[in-house]
Amino acid sequence: MKHEIQIAGLQDLDRAAREFLKAIGTETLVAFYAPMGAGKTTFTTALCKALGVREDAVSSPTFAIVNEYRAAGGRPIFHFDFYRIENPAEALDIGLYDYLDSGELCLMEWPENIEALLPEETLRVHIEVQADGSRTLIWETA
Repeated sequence: MKHEIQIAGLQDLDRAAREFLKAIGTETLVAFYAPMGAGKTTFTTALCKALGVREDAVSSPTFAIVNEYRAAGGRPIFHFDFYRIENPAEALDIGLYDYLDSGELCLMEWPENIEALLPEETLRVHIEVQADGSRTLIWETA
């Protein structure tokens, strides 16, 4: 089944994040595919905020590869940025599967760089930039 969420602009992020979290239910592995500047980190920040993470605590883990945040109930959220990964072995070196197998929410940017390592059950979400500057989240479920 195909799912879509429209994001009119920055003022619409909180609503879109809540709607997305409700729609994905218990999914824990979420990979965001989008070109540079499409809003992957911005949307991840909105998701974390909706889960109770302080907005100022969220930042792109471009150099660290992974950041860990705490949701309102204390559960960890892992935020990955694989932009600088040049070889899948680099992702394995950070203990990728320990994170992915944790059962905790894993939000991944630039998953294309580790595609061969992603489990089949990973939810693959595409962010499309529209001509008017709005964004569309698109994903499919069985």
